[in-house]
Amino acid sequence: MMTTKLALAGGALAACMAWNAAAQSAAPAMAVPAEATIPAGPKGLAIQNGRKLLTQTRQMLPKNVGNGLNCTSCHLAGGTTANASPWVGIWGVFPEYRSRSGKVISLQERVNDCFERSMNGKALAYDSAAMNDILSYMQWLSTGVPTGSSVKGRGFAAVDQKLKADPAHGKQVYAAKCASCHGAQGQGVANPAGGFLFPPVWGKDSFNDGAGMARTFTAAAFVKHNMPLGQGGSLSDQDALDVAEYFTHQPRPLYRGKSKDWPSGGKPKDARS
Repeated sequence: MMTTKLALAGGALAACMAWNAAAQSAAPAMAVPAEATIPAGPKGLAIQNGRKLLTQTRQMLPKNVGNGLNCTSCHLAGGTTANASPWVGIWGVFPEYRSRSGKVISLQERVNDCFERSMNGKALAYDSAAMNDILSYMQWLSTGVPTGSSVKGRGFAAVDQKLKADPAHGKQVYAAKCASCHGAQGQGVANPAGGFLFPPVWGKDSFNDGAGMARTFTAAAFVKHNMPLGQGGSLSDQDALDVAEYFTHQPRPLYRGKSKDWPSGGKPKDARS
């Protein structure tokens, strides 16, 4: 009897693993719609303004941004880069359960998560013109992606979770690979016209400690596949993890609401407390 139960359990596990593998392989490829597909009229203007809001966030929404970043400081190339948390396909996967929130949230809520954490600022009104324009751009980017499907390259690709971070080595990696753009003190490189040519990675103008990028393994995944800029994939998992551990734990703004994160449990080992 016990042998039969174990066999059934083993078969169910194998079937589940096979289904997950098939689901991953069935994920649609990430395809950015052609510029010519932006329609004329009010909807087209909303799409274009949404893209501008996301690429010039600090300048255009100063009351909602509390640091020196733009949304595209992390969502590279207007949210069209695989493994850099692209917005392609994002329209059709929300509402979605988020373990950090402990509930199903809307895309508007997810956008505001970024404003309050990554931008260290204030939420947009759900019915504001800015929010509607941002959603219009994300909807357009998701053209052709089946509803409920996550494209290949959504979010950040993983790094080896079994590795242990060495911040002392990370400091060396930062000096060799990151400081030329992000500054020796993580302060970024200012743009004489305003804002930053290269974003700050710590200090008052960077993301707060409630942001996803403040987590070591999340930051490592971003670094591994996207940094140094134009040389993504050139660092080992260990180097990416070490430098992420180093810069994420430098001084930065505090997010007061993080004590309420993961209310249903499952808090990741690298989440800030």
